[in-house]
Amino acid sequence: MEAVECAHWLQEEDICHVLARKETPSKEEILEILAKARELQGLSLQEVAALSAVTDPALLHDMFATARAIKDEIYGRRLVLFAPLYMSNYCQNECLYCAFRKSNRELKRHALSQEEIADNVRILIRQGHKRLLLVAGESYPHGDFNYILDAIDTVYATREGASEIRRVNANIAPLSVEQFKSLKARGIGTYQLFQETYHRPTYARVHVRGAKANFDWRATALDRAMQAGIDDVGMGVLFGLYDWRFEILALLQHITHLEQRFGVGSHTISVPRIEPASGSEMSSNPPHMVDDLDFRKIVAILRMAVPYTGIIMSTRETKEMRRETLELGVSQISAGSRTDPGGYQSDGEFEASQFQLGDHRPLAEVIEDISQLGYIPSFCTGCYRLGRTGKDFMDMAKPGLIKEKCGPNALSTFKEYLRDYASPELAAIGTSAIDKELAAMLPKTRALAERMLEKVDSGKSDVYC
Repeated sequence: MEAVECAHWLQEEDICHVLARKETPSKEEILEILAKARELQGLSLQEVAALSAVTDPALLHDMFATARAIKDEIYGRRLVLFAPLYMSNYCQNECLYCAFRKSNRELKRHALSQEEIADNVRILIRQGHKRLLLVAGESYPHGDFNYILDAIDTVYATREGASEIRRVNANIAPLSVEQFKSLKARGIGTYQLFQETYHRPTYARVHVRGAKANFDWRATALDRAMQAGIDDVGMGVLFGLYDWRFEILALLQHITHLEQRFGVGSHTISVPRIEPASGSEMSSNPPHMVDDLDFRKIVAILRMAVPYTGIIMSTRETKEMRRETLELGVSQISAGSRTDPGGYQSDGEFEASQFQLGDHRPLAEVIEDISQLGYIPSFCTGCYRLGRTGKDFMDMAKPGLIKEKCGPNALSTFKEYLRDYASPELAAIGTSAIDKELAAMLPKTRALAERMLEKVDSGKSDVYC
């Protein structure tokens, strides 16, 4: 292991000082913060802390409306879809909230062979997926990191008819700079890693053994990824381990550090809440339970604080909560997920899974639902393949230009899905959603989208700009 850099940017005393404010923020102060948020310039720690203290129903309504407006302004109504592919549930760590932890005897252990990975990929391709997130416990067969590199190669090489996975992202253990370089050379999109909790005492209490017990090695992993040239990174917190107000302020300190050091912050933020996990009492009784209202506040506040960052909602949450948070700033969701290795080839047995799912619906049902809610499901991978990542992506997002790409790309990839995979009923629902979105576009953007849709109608695939 490389020399471990200290996460010096995490200033817990500053966070605690901000949260120690005694007086309740006034209505006028909150409205001023919301007005600033609508300018799409982000928020300070003090402003985020003030929003986290809001309980007045009328002000909460204003907060949620502001978050929705910001998301629509930057990304429009498009909603990116992906699926996780769990390759292995072997792990060297002892994380008290996780079913994968090394001492859990209730879990059925399995690591997919490359042939099994290809079989699962074919199933996901047949469903219509174009983006995969590779996930593995922090222990690989024979201790060989090449297992991950080979898996990426396998995914990209796998075909089902004329279709394939167009982009692989990865959520795996922290790596050295040289290993991250190898990961980038294999063509991954985003490297994703959750700190779980930024509160050092809590972190030490719930990570008792294994490499993950080293707080700083994990907290500085995104630095090493960026040093290696991976400029799209994703972060997250496992909400429920510690006070959510502390966690979102620490997230912002982390993002600010990346922006100052590398010129760009986090590409995505994930917001998982602890869910019951096999063999884990803590997962059923989280030390800092986050209720549904606070969870909605978390999503809305993050959308206002880091307006250009993608917010990911997993299938941990119920379909009802997922619907609600779409209106608060979520821009990416997983669909039809399984969290056990090989789960797409079976019904997904819980004793092999990392945690319980809240939304069990297949991809087609999720697409039908979100289409009827007025969103455009997107399978776009254009930015990755055109090099529109990292700072280049943000340079287009901040002036409001990225929506001119995201909108047409979402429509063309959704049209391709409807053509190749949808039932007649779903195709009719999706076509109606596309027509409504076209009608709402500015003339120049609509003309581009119509040209791209014509190409899909003529039989062309993978149309993007």
